[in-house]
Amino acid sequence: MNIHEYQAKELLAKFGVAVPRGHVAYTPAEAAAAARQLGGAVWVVKAQIHAGGRGKAGGVKLVRAEAEAAEAARGMLGKKLVTHQTGPAGREVKRVYVEEGCDIGRELYLGVLIDRDTGRITLIASTEGGVEIEEVAEKSPEKILKVAIDPATGIQPYHARDIAFGLGLEGALVGTAVKFVTALYRAFSELDASVAEINPLVVTGAGELVALDAKLGFDDNALFRHPDIEALRDEDEEDPTELEAGRHGLNYIKLDGNIGCMVNGAGLAMATMDIIKLHGGSPANFLDVGGGATRERVSTAFKLILSDPNVEGILVNIFGGIMRCDVIAEGVVAAAREVNLHVPLVVRLEGTNVDLGKKILQRSGLPILTAENLGDAAQKVVQAVKEAG
Repeated sequence: MNIHEYQAKELLAKFGVAVPRGHVAYTPAEAAAAARQLGGAVWVVKAQIHAGGRGKAGGVKLVRAEAEAAEAARGMLGKKLVTHQTGPAGREVKRVYVEEGCDIGRELYLGVLIDRDTGRITLIASTEGGVEIEEVAEKSPEKILKVAIDPATGIQPYHARDIAFGLGLEGALVGTAVKFVTALYRAFSELDASVAEINPLVVTGAGELVALDAKLGFDDNALFRHPDIEALRDEDEEDPTELEAGRHGLNYIKLDGNIGCMVNGAGLAMATMDIIKLHGGSPANFLDVGGGATRERVSTAFKLILSDPNVEGILVNIFGGIMRCDVIAEGVVAAAREVNLHVPLVVRLEGTNVDLGKKILQRSGLPILTAENLGDAAQKVVQAVKEAG
């Protein structure tokens, strides 16, 4: 789960991470009032969407008067902001963040994530702040510093000093950086975050470190421990189909292809998508119905797949362990009848009650193609889509 920049800064500030003062606004009048409340002579109005690249897309404006703050907000609110992360459809801006101006001396990068290779929380830093870290990794990998934290000891002062020295900080700024990095690490670990990113981390003209921007993402599986964070969820920023899937206990991610997939088990789902690609097709989604799905959940999964207008064929691939093949078959038949199936459907079943499941499909009277193995299933669905097109 992701949250907005202003929410991330509010959480980080509680752990001692230095952030600029600011206020969220939902109307131009609220934006002007926020500037007035903050005081000063310079403010920044930022569109709040769950995507990077806002500045390049016109979603970040520097203003020098309350009226300008209102005008900047008016130009963003209710509009679609298109960045390299939103795709061509963009995201509608429903709130802005008005923040006090900052005297920027240097822009750095600081992040915390879990390195899947080592299984450890890892600090990532770079002198190239204000730039996408992926771009830095591609063009100047030598400018990226990584420090892995041993879970037995947690973060130690020398970890933070390594980061400070790697960023070229000197004098009193080293001590400031140690406090900043330690606070960010604590926020990451105690909030069960999956990513914490400060880009840019700014060295001000007065010699302070400030998180000029902040991104926090959280492990969905740990949200039950943080109801206050779960309450920050903005469903307007999430794919409606993925939201609906979550309500029914389904793991669904929309992709760009045209062959819908319904599988039980994440590993099998990945293998299914791979073999579809191998045979010249393109998966339209990742969908894991889980090991103990009911007939109703299977039916819901089927409808979710068909709600995607790009889907031109469906492959159901189920290995029945805990999940019974007859339950899957009943759910598929019920859903196909209810939605008036209009695309080719290939079903491959194996495992518990497989023979009963196949009989249910055969007796349904529906144009369902069955397959004996995964390779056969992928070939059949790809060919059926080509013939239907």
